[in-house]
Parts: sequence; structure tokens; C-alpha cells
Amino acid sequence: MRRAILAAIPVLGLAIILQTTIFSRIMLLSGNVDLLLLVVAAWGLQERVRGGWIWGALACLLAGLASSVPWYLYFIGYMSVVGLARLLAHRIWQAPLLAMFAVTFIGTMELLMLTFVQRTLFEVPLVFSEVFSQIVLPTILLNMLLGIPVHALIRDLAGRLYPEKALA
Repeated sequence: MRRAILAAIPVLGLAIILQTTIFSRIMLLSGNVDLLLLVVAAWGLQERVRGGWIWGALACLLAGLASSVPWYLYFIGYMSVVGLARLLAHRIWQAPLLAMFAVTFIGTMELLMLTFVQRTLFEVPLVFSEVFSQIVLPTILLNMLLGIPVHALIRDLAGRLYPEKALA
């Protein structure tokens, strides 16, 4: 468990820095990449790792500090991403890239819909069709495209932190 926490701090710290500085400038229409969601989903899909829930909690804390979106929306979104990823990794799928696509799609939709509802109820009334076509669909596409290299990097990190036991 200590390894998961010690790995989470620099990895998620680097992810939030990259998300707020570089990836926030990469936009498709009005959608942009949620790098923290991708990192948390990829970590949760690794079968040997522990501490996925800790990664989700740290990610929602960092995202809540760096964004104007309330922290509790990130908490709901990232924790459900970890839960879905753990479910898919242990019980349902053995194709990790397909699982990454599924978790990314569902997590992105959930987080953006929660944000849409929160903004519509408490801030500015938004038109759903415009939000869906201008923000949600482009964000899903960008997250899916970036999900492939993020999954590969996180799988490599998990392999180094939790090596498989050699058969002797």
C-alpha cells in the first residue's frame, strides 16, 4: 500500500501539471483532455496493483484544487472510474485496451454530465445539444486517443512497482 501512495504523489502531481499547462491548450472544439481521469482509469485496470482508491482520492483532491468544478463532482466521477476499472479488471474483461476504452468512455460521460447538471442548476443554464456536440463528444475523442499511450505508460509503471513472481 505504501508503494501505491509513494507512486501516486509524483505521478498524479505530474499529471495535474501537464493537464493544467500543456493538455489544457490541446482542444478539439471546446473539449479537452482529462489526463487525471485517464491515469486513474489506467491504474485501476492493472490487476496486480493496490491502492486504486487512494489514486482516485488524490486525483479528485488535485483536480478540485486546480479547477472551478466542485471537488465532490470529481470525487464521484473518479471513484466510480476506479470502481468500474477494478470490476472490469478482475471479473469481466481480459482485454485491457478495450476495458480502458470502456472506462474512459463511461467515466468521461459521467464526469461531464455531472458538471453539466451542476452548472445548469447553480450557475448558467446551458443548452444540452450544444454542450454534447461542442464539449462532450470532442472530449471523449481526445480522451480515447490519449488513453492508449497513458495505459501503456501506467502498465509499465505498475509492472515495475509490482513485478510478477517468477515461477521457480
